[in-house]
Amino acid sequence: MQTRLLRFFIRFLGILPLLLLRTGGRFVGWLAYRIPNREQENTRTNIDLCFPDLSVEEKEALIEETLKENAITLLEMPAVWYGETQAWLSRLDMGRVPDEIRALMQQGKGVVIAMPHLGNFEISAHFFGAIGKATGLYRPPRKEELESVMLEGRNRPGQNRMVPTDRHGIKALYEALGNGELIVILPDQQPKTAKGGGGVFAPFFDVPALTMTLVNRFARKTGAPVYFIAFVRTGGKPEYKVIGLLAGEDIVSRDAEKAATELNAGVEKLARQYPAQYQWTYRRFREQPDGSNPYKKQDSSRL
Repeated sequence: MQTRLLRFFIRFLGILPLLLLRTGGRFVGWLAYRIPNREQENTRTNIDLCFPDLSVEEKEALIEETLKENAITLLEMPAVWYGETQAWLSRLDMGRVPDEIRALMQQGKGVVIAMPHLGNFEISAHFFGAIGKATGLYRPPRKEELESVMLEGRNRPGQNRMVPTDRHGIKALYEALGNGELIVILPDQQPKTAKGGGGVFAPFFDVPALTMTLVNRFARKTGAPVYFIAFVRTGGKPEYKVIGLLAGEDIVSRDAEKAATELNAGVEKLARQYPAQYQWTYRRFREQPDGSNPYKKQDSSRL
């Protein structure tokens, strides 16, 4: 019953006009800024760490705008999942990005797409489906009933395939690169542990962040180039802008920390362009080299 209701609610959101969804998102974000909650606390901690030079007023303005933008992204997801591909492509200012990706694909080694949690990353399903076959890595959501709905929406454009973060999924990504295809990875997801070489500490906004080594391994073993991409709201027409950039040479370094630093630098370059649309609600720095956790203070304050 609960799953049916959830599906109905998601489907209902999927048919609402974008303007209404954005208005609702801004209202939800406005409430989230004024009512104490974990997302607000996470955002405040992250903004304090990553933007130490901002004044108190500037930080508070960024925190509020971040909560609004993150809520908009959440409410827009069903509209993206169940919307028509051509309708979504018509909303994009793609600029030079598609041509750059196609040029990289012509090298025959595939392309590793590094897509951070910036703007509405769900639009990628429509975007990549129009360029070529894409295989994406995903981490199953905590609520199992959400997984089938999410996969149904992300796989709809036809050429996309989602694989889980296990050995079978990793094997599928290597196969896709071997076929000269695209693979899509969220580079700013913190690995579960640094053990076994899964992650290393590297600066992100000058703060140590446990960073995945997966992108480096794919690029180094296959020779595939790494391209950063994001889909951000413009506030006008067209409604979204596709921004992207090619990773530097250090992304294939045998020095894992140097490669991770390059990975974080690419994410940071995109995020600094639209800082309020980045997912600052995520506990990106919960693991620190000295064993500390900057979010623990907010957890203890509730006790």
